[in-house]
Amino acid sequence: MSSDNLRPTHAPRGLRTALLVLVLAAVVIAAWGIVSRLRGETELARWTAANAVPHVSVVQPQREPDSAGMTFPGRLRAYNHAPIHARVNGYIARLAVDIGAAVKAGDVLAEIDTPDLDQQLQQARADLSLARANAELSRTTAERWEAMLKTNSVARQAVDEKRADLAARRASVKAAEAAVERLLATKAFARLVAPFEGTITARYAETGALVNAGASEGRALFEVSDTRRLRLYVNVPQLHVNAVSEGMEAAITVPERPGQRYAGKVASLSGAVDAASGTSLVQIIIDNAAGELLPGGYASVTFALPTAGALVVPASALVFDSTGVHVATVGEGNAVTMKAVTMLRDLGKSVVIGSGLVAEDRVIENPPDGIADGSVVAPAVR
Repeated sequence: MSSDNLRPTHAPRGLRTALLVLVLAAVVIAAWGIVSRLRGETELARWTAANAVPHVSVVQPQREPDSAGMTFPGRLRAYNHAPIHARVNGYIARLAVDIGAAVKAGDVLAEIDTPDLDQQLQQARADLSLARANAELSRTTAERWEAMLKTNSVARQAVDEKRADLAARRASVKAAEAAVERLLATKAFARLVAPFEGTITARYAETGALVNAGASEGRALFEVSDTRRLRLYVNVPQLHVNAVSEGMEAAITVPERPGQRYAGKVASLSGAVDAASGTSLVQIIIDNAAGELLPGGYASVTFALPTAGALVVPASALVFDSTGVHVATVGEGNAVTMKAVTMLRDLGKSVVIGSGLVAEDRVIENPPDGIADGSVVAPAVR
């Protein structure tokens, strides 16, 4: 055997190179995977940390104008209003007015035919005539007996009886006169008259209709209203009662006259809060000489209130808890400070703050649940 056959065999150089390249590629792939995983974990940790801080929208408190308005609904009423009812039984004989008619105090509205009352009055007058005749006869008799007493022709007892009979007859005359006067006074109610100057705002009477005096289920025959001035009643919530006072000016608008404002003045306050509604009644007097405002109509009332530039924040910024009302503000380092505030007025979507805030505060518009002093947030100015 030759020495060449005993020499060890060696792998080709190209194969070794390929194996080396594969090993290096595997190392690079493994390293890239490790780096990618570490980078993903880092990004996840950064994202988690970023999202752990709540993002909030902050706003600056706005200053309210020096004279702000507070608006409430109200209901117009005539300054004087009187339903006219029948005081006698009978039939309506004549109607003198209709709705919309202007009347003065004492003007006849309608006349009622009262046959039953007329018969009673006739009977009372007859009773009065009879009483007077009896009284006259009793007077003559008493005078004769007194004359006979002077001659001792009759007993004093008999004369006293005649005097007593005369007194009784005279009393009967007074009673009969009173009965006639009462029926005459009742008869006067057959003419329905206006109690004051005003306008006929309702008429429920018809010619020939039967009317009954004092019928509880019956409605008024007429309604007379003095509309030259109007009363406007407003229910002011308890929170705002102290802001309204007698003599305060008010601006009134009505839906049928858009863009037109009427002036009124607070005349009186009820001085009490209705337990059912939580409001206090305020009365405003309005001049309505032009007749543009209608009693019974709806009106919107705006009170001009001096506020000295109070701060206004969104209503959603308020936080209510067991200790009161708070507002979350953002300070240094985006740390939260809970400030106790007092509300001056509720404007619906916003509230007027009476105390507890300054104009430079950054207020969180919608504080997230669980927010507290020292919480860190990521503010975004809206």
